[in-house]
Amino acid sequence: MIKNNKKTNNTSQFLSMFGWDSYFQNHFDNISSDNMFPARIIGVHKNNFLIGRNNKEMLVTLAGRLNYHKDTLFPVIGDWVIITDKVICDVLPRKNALSRGAAGTHGKQDLLPNKRQVIAANIDTVFIVSGIDNDFNIRRIERYLTLVYNCGLNPVIVLTKADLHQDPESYVGEVEEVAFGVPVHLVSATDPYGLSSLEPYLSKGKTIAMLGSSGVGKSTLVNNFYGKSIQATKVISKSVGKGRHTTTSRSLILMPQGGMVIDNPGIREIGFYDDEGGLDVTFPEIEHLAKRCRFHDCSHTHEPGCQVLQALSTGSIKKERLDSYQKMKRELAYLSDRQTKSADRVEKERWKGIALKIKAMNNKKNKRP
Repeated sequence: MIKNNKKTNNTSQFLSMFGWDSYFQNHFDNISSDNMFPARIIGVHKNNFLIGRNNKEMLVTLAGRLNYHKDTLFPVIGDWVIITDKVICDVLPRKNALSRGAAGTHGKQDLLPNKRQVIAANIDTVFIVSGIDNDFNIRRIERYLTLVYNCGLNPVIVLTKADLHQDPESYVGEVEEVAFGVPVHLVSATDPYGLSSLEPYLSKGKTIAMLGSSGVGKSTLVNNFYGKSIQATKVISKSVGKGRHTTTSRSLILMPQGGMVIDNPGIREIGFYDDEGGLDVTFPEIEHLAKRCRFHDCSHTHEPGCQVLQALSTGSIKKERLDSYQKMKRELAYLSDRQTKSADRVEKERWKGIALKIKAMNNKKNKRP
């Protein structure tokens, strides 16, 4: 066990720089011995891991059993691990994890529930980064929000490249219409405008993870936070107005402000792995109306007494937003079914449901004078 002495206090002080707190200390006390010490994963390589401890970095390897035991956590960036003889012998329980359906599974329903990719662990805030250039896509932002909420994490939306537009505030208004209660910040690579508003998220021991497409300016944000260039960046293409992808691996970077940033490579696919209520939080107005529909299992496509369709007809809800909601709802429902049913059964039920909807819509058309 760690003893309460001056050396231990100094160690805890250094660990707190990387986010160590009583949660991890309590778990460590239950399993530690004299030849073990805790450290945080700050880099992941092919055959080893980079850890941060006592304001120092060290390369370590992974104990073989962690590769093969399904009931153990495989370490990812942001994890707290137990080290002995430069080997990771255990991973401390996570406070949370940012995860998605593994790349290559989005749109391939037979693969959706089988593969989960944990992007990072033990995060305080997730920056959803979007450039207000050709990358800007409000539907993608909705999908990112659902992913983050499904992981039980706190999102903040950062709109980059504010210097490229005469009226960047209009983008803020557009995002605020779909991101209820989520902080939205405008930043620019050529002007510190808006950057200072992000620094409170970087207070001592706090960890930010950044999500966004390639070339939206995540590495530029890291460099601006740090005060000098530590992440490679590339210029914006004049032909398409977009940056090019530069970050190729995840890394946890300790910032001068006291917090940490996890710079992720650009995400091409935003696939879900499970449903933890993120859709309800992202689309609260639709969920509120859905509870008032005549039928509890209303699909909001053709049923009489559907409050969602009524709001659509009056313009209270935009068709594009409802389409986005329904698309993700179908995907998440499919994921939930696949957890408990065979693929063949799910497919049969899905096509049966489609057939019933088509029949109902045809009957409705035939009844018209």
